[in-house]
Amino acid sequence: MIYLDYAATTPVDERVLAKMLPYFRETFGNPSSVHRFGQKAEAALDAARETVAAALNCRPDEIIFTSGGSEADNLALRGAMLARKHATRWLLTAKTEHPAVSKTARQLADEYGFLLEWLDVNEHGEVTPAALTRAVCSDTTLASAMYANNEIGTLNPIADLAQIARANGILFHTDAVQAAAYLDVDVQKLGVDLMSLGGHKFYGPKGVGALYVRQGTQLAPQLTGGSQESALRAGTHNLPYIVGFAEALRLAVEERQARTAHVQPLRDQIIGAVLEAIPDSRLTGHPERRLPNHASFVFKGADGNLLLQLLDAAGFACSSGSACKTGNPEPSEVVSALGYSREWALGSLRVTLGKDTNAEQVEAFLKSLPNLVDKARALYRR
Repeated sequence: MIYLDYAATTPVDERVLAKMLPYFRETFGNPSSVHRFGQKAEAALDAARETVAAALNCRPDEIIFTSGGSEADNLALRGAMLARKHATRWLLTAKTEHPAVSKTARQLADEYGFLLEWLDVNEHGEVTPAALTRAVCSDTTLASAMYANNEIGTLNPIADLAQIARANGILFHTDAVQAAAYLDVDVQKLGVDLMSLGGHKFYGPKGVGALYVRQGTQLAPQLTGGSQESALRAGTHNLPYIVGFAEALRLAVEERQARTAHVQPLRDQIIGAVLEAIPDSRLTGHPERRLPNHASFVFKGADGNLLLQLLDAAGFACSSGSACKTGNPEPSEVVSALGYSREWALGSLRVTLGKDTNAEQVEAFLKSLPNLVDKARALYRR
């Protein structure tokens, strides 16, 4: 089986696992306990926070550990909007966002009465500075735009968008869950107030993430109880996973250039070969400003989920878009937002590479895909 779905999740790096293991049995204390077991655990927690802060170029106390990217997104949006519910009312985001943002935004509008405006995107799924400028008003609380789109790979101009937000006195959040594996996550360069990360996208464990919260940014806690994580995220710390998250992020930053140099030529090979070999195929997302490991397509007159089944039977693990939406018989909102009709949008395919992907695997995939698309089209027409 050849794995080509690294945007869905990645295997835990052996070096990360080795770093985690002692905290399951040897250093198992609760970081909130005052005795020696707790002190050792707290020291490990502090070290992990400092490692993450160094990777993001921020203060350690600006890092809030969460259970993953989705919780970090929820804390950012709910926390920011509810902290200012008596002041400003508007939330700006795009329909091309991950459901952790778009569904949270809808719920904030439906259940709390906040005002929601969907930012326009261009044909590549990009939120442009002009689109944000048009939408901002004096009653805007927060704007949220993802750094790198999980379904189509497009990169948003985060530094430019954050600058517009800051100039207008509003908060800016970015979901950087997909971006952290390959892009610079220096929050000072990006200028963001809030940034979400998830460990399993860059060879860390599932079930752990982080939210960067710029000093002075007010949030209403969404998980109440103890005073952990500056009273913004209650609950006993998942220390082994936090340690693993920090180590995985450190390695991602340290090895970013080498990993990018490995996957980008393979990605370009896939894009070129697919568009040349398969009629009525189109690349989705920006042709250049996209994740270096990400190739995504639509095939006219095909069912993407059926194509995934055929690929799986042939020995290839891919996705039709977000792993959170795989199996849904309806076209992706993200692909539909690009302007594709149902006949095109239903036939989506996402191929994402990792540090273990090799040229032989890519060649095998490219050899098999055209026939599988033909078969998927023939079955779809029945």
